[in-house]
Amino acid sequence: MTEVSAGLGTGRASVGAVLDFAWAAGEFTATDVMASTSLTRSTAIDAIDTLVSAAVLRELPNARAAGSYRAGRPARRFVLASDLGVVLGVDAGDNHVAVTVSDLLDRTLVHHRTDIDSTESAAARRATVLGQMEQALTEAGVSKDDILAICVGVAAPVNRAGVSPPHPDGFWERTNPGLADALADWAPAVEIKNDAQLAAIAEGSVGAAVGCRDYVALLAGERFGGGVVVDGHVLHGAHGGVGEGIVFDHIVGVGSAFGLSYALQDEVRAAVASGEVDATSPIGRLADDDRVDPRVVLTAAASGDADALLATSRVGATLARVVGVLGSMYDPTRVIVCGAVAESVAPVIAAAREVVPTELHLPAPEILASTLGAEVVSIGAVTTARMAAREVAVPLLAERRLSAVG
Repeated sequence: MTEVSAGLGTGRASVGAVLDFAWAAGEFTATDVMASTSLTRSTAIDAIDTLVSAAVLRELPNARAAGSYRAGRPARRFVLASDLGVVLGVDAGDNHVAVTVSDLLDRTLVHHRTDIDSTESAAARRATVLGQMEQALTEAGVSKDDILAICVGVAAPVNRAGVSPPHPDGFWERTNPGLADALADWAPAVEIKNDAQLAAIAEGSVGAAVGCRDYVALLAGERFGGGVVVDGHVLHGAHGGVGEGIVFDHIVGVGSAFGLSYALQDEVRAAVASGEVDATSPIGRLADDDRVDPRVVLTAAASGDADALLATSRVGATLARVVGVLGSMYDPTRVIVCGAVAESVAPVIAAAREVVPTELHLPAPEILASTLGAEVVSIGAVTTARMAAREVAVPLLAERRLSAVG
């Protein structure tokens, strides 16, 4: 990855400092820059004017011209230029692809989600992901030349080069089908990340873990996978496998890396088979379906249905065991259940909270349901892409533009 100088090629660190400040500032004045960066007024104004001349910052109409100023000399106001480019956040899940195109002011230009065949080959999946990305760009009215950064979340461990290790059944190769190489020439910054790690980034940025330094974002719908944050840092590992759910295949009381949706299905069918639930009851009739809809069970449990509550209490015990393992390994203060299942998982969490203190010797972590829904990975992907644009792509663009006007 190309090295970016602190002064963006100008020899003045103040220029880089102002650009970094502008990212999170929204509209700002030179006084705001001085307060945040400790630059003198003349240095701050000079750096701002340099970035305006390169069209990296935009000067706004003054307050008097905008009709909102009454007396005195209005301060000059600036904002990061919104037309520098776009970022793409992609959730390339096992059975779906969601693509978000966002500008640098964190405005969503396009977001769409498409179901895909989970059994398609690696080559077919790669073509599907790239095709959905191209479609999103077309809908947003932008081209590949406008992309500053891309982040793709996949249901596999991913090393720092964006590559997943071999899987005994080829699953990881299908879910991450060479995306790092396929996207290498799409943008100055391309990152392929594990989906649970992106969920953790989303929760820490705008979700249930804001301000929390130790937590696990647990993707728990189809399969268990944890994005682990310790002391404010997302844990990664040599192969990107921290939080990989296969460990739960070997945990008594869990027995599988498959998530809460399958656990609810298994408990409903087991209760019908044992006679604890009448096969002709509303919940009992679900056992004959090809796939038990977890939302039906969870909604019924929230309404007080005794059969549904039986299933959710047992799945709650399973979740408590999962949280107990995570709590003993990583000592988080919170475990956040993420993904689409989180929208209705309250009965399972309530049951898990009753049991989890007995599952570990450390203080039990708080179990929470995410409020970010099915888009939690997309949110994390966009957040990560914006950070890559901030740290790499926009400084490179600014350096080129400053060289051109210099």
